[in-house]
Amino acid sequence: MGASPAARAQDATMPTAQPATAEPAPTEPTEPTAPATPALQPSIASTLSAAPVRVDAGPLGPLWFGGIVSGLVQGQSHAAANDHTWQADLGNAQVFVNKADGMLQFFLQAGYYSVPVLGVPYQRADRATPALFNAVPQGYLKLALSDSLSIQAGKLPTLIGAESTFTFQNLNIQRGLLWNQENAVNRGVQVNYASGPLTLSASVNDGFYSQRYNWVSALASYAFDDSNTLTFSGGASTRRSDVSTTATPVLQNNQQIYNLIYAHTQGAWTLQPYVQFTHVPSLPTQGTGAASTYGAALLMSYDFGNAATPAALRLPGFKLPLRLEYIASTGDAASGAANLLYGPGSAAWSLTLTPTYQYQRFFARVELSYVGARKTAPGLAFGADGNRRGQVRGVLEVGMLM
Repeated sequence: MGASPAARAQDATMPTAQPATAEPAPTEPTEPTAPATPALQPSIASTLSAAPVRVDAGPLGPLWFGGIVSGLVQGQSHAAANDHTWQADLGNAQVFVNKADGMLQFFLQAGYYSVPVLGVPYQRADRATPALFNAVPQGYLKLALSDSLSIQAGKLPTLIGAESTFTFQNLNIQRGLLWNQENAVNRGVQVNYASGPLTLSASVNDGFYSQRYNWVSALASYAFDDSNTLTFSGGASTRRSDVSTTATPVLQNNQQIYNLIYAHTQGAWTLQPYVQFTHVPSLPTQGTGAASTYGAALLMSYDFGNAATPAALRLPGFKLPLRLEYIASTGDAASGAANLLYGPGSAAWSLTLTPTYQYQRFFARVELSYVGARKTAPGLAFGADGNRRGQVRGVLEVGMLM
């Protein structure tokens, strides 16, 4: 899948109990094996794979270098007045550097990117990068105090939600309707603890990249076994803020948000249903009353290259992800409720299908999506006049992962 919520707790290493065994019998010497690749950032979608390069950096120890270059072509119906029916753009041109061992570790992500999202106008990479998280969207120092406990500080991926920020981190090219209520990158401090199947994280941060450190976030994840994990995550603003930028939507930056996420893998199938609730209080300085959203989604994928796939259907390198979503908001215009979707009290649903193929470092994905909205306010939905209630999009992403 995309980055699992527990993975975004920055993989505080879990200790593994070693069973007692009798003294082993002597064995024949074997050829030395290459060291295993540690857990690296950023997380990569389960439908894609990367091959980072290990470099011996002397006193620093091993560093891992990775990256992505990808391009997008998008076509859509009912484009907004400030959008285009057809366009091509740079999707990603990013590099990643990890120091993933020792007490002092770090991660750096740098480059240009776009963040395509269902149901809203597309923002090109040359505008999205400076308007969102600039050319270093993520980077942090990590102090690994033990195998179980770590502290991070810097620009961190959020603990909230089931989807991550960048295209290559997710099953689908575009982010979903529920994701659009969540924060993406936080500046702050995060503490992680892991023991056996349990992972806990807590963070003090700036919410929606506001530079006001008035948010707290937390995550608790329990792995019942290798195939089933349940995660709860939540976050909230602790005091009102009127900061408003492209990266900091003022309404969502003042909200509470909660997710309950279940992940299951079996054979060629990966399933991740989740539910989400948000609440925005009344904001007199913005002239808005209180409003909430509630939503549910199912992320799923079938791997045609998996050994569990019937031989007649087996296609190595080919995967088929699907996303289904529904989200609704409360309130109405008459009561002055905040607009969190397509007008106060509006709702929307989406269907996204993203056939994916990867050969070695090269990948291609074709995506078809539909968003349908209801109870929309005049001028706040789709089309040049904002009065259309549905939008079809097709997106092609091709690129190379390292």
